[in-house]
Amino acid sequence: MDEFSLVQKISVWLVPVLLGITVHEVAHGWVAARLGDKTAFMLGRLTLNPLKHIDPMGTILIPGLLLLLQTGFIFGYAKPVPVNWRNLRHPKRDMAIVAAAGPAINFCMAIGWAVLMRVGALLGDTGAALVYMGVAGIFINSILMVLNLLPLPPLDGGRVMAGLLPGRWAWYFSRIEPYGFFILIALLVTGILGKLLWPLLGLVLALLLPLSGLNAMQFQLILKALT
Repeated sequence: MDEFSLVQKISVWLVPVLLGITVHEVAHGWVAARLGDKTAFMLGRLTLNPLKHIDPMGTILIPGLLLLLQTGFIFGYAKPVPVNWRNLRHPKRDMAIVAAAGPAINFCMAIGWAVLMRVGALLGDTGAALVYMGVAGIFINSILMVLNLLPLPPLDGGRVMAGLLPGRWAWYFSRIEPYGFFILIALLVTGILGKLLWPLLGLVLALLLPLSGLNAMQFQLILKALT
């Protein structure tokens, strides 16, 4: 696998990362609107214009530094779409559905990138860009889906868990939210987060790679070259 320059890496990752994190947020807002809360719509956040969703730290600085430092891991996030649970028809249940919409759309996008990869592979050298962007698209969307499904507030999985737990237990569980970010950092620093994520990520990739036309080794080689 040929080496990629930093500019080439950025050009490959730019569209998959922007789509992965912005469509994730739009999905939250769109489902919330369908369930009674139009806050995101009124604030102009139900748009695929990335400028409406870019977070300087999570969308630009963090992914850029990860690429620059060649960590082998790419991650990012957008400004959260505001959801007012009081406007939802069934607040407890509907908040869980709104939360699940983000990871669900990431999985759908990963499928889409896998299909584009297969098309790119059929085109030969002229489709190489699609193959490379497909690898980036599958990886970033799979990471976003798996990470956000962790049952830790304020991640989407935490909100889904709160919606599934009985009232009193849901309230106790939700009180973790102010500390959720620090817990996530602690899990990352200690290596526990990786031990949780990589097996789950492997399962997701095992489902997606047959659609892409690549085997696991080919995917890993391209991903390594791109990071």
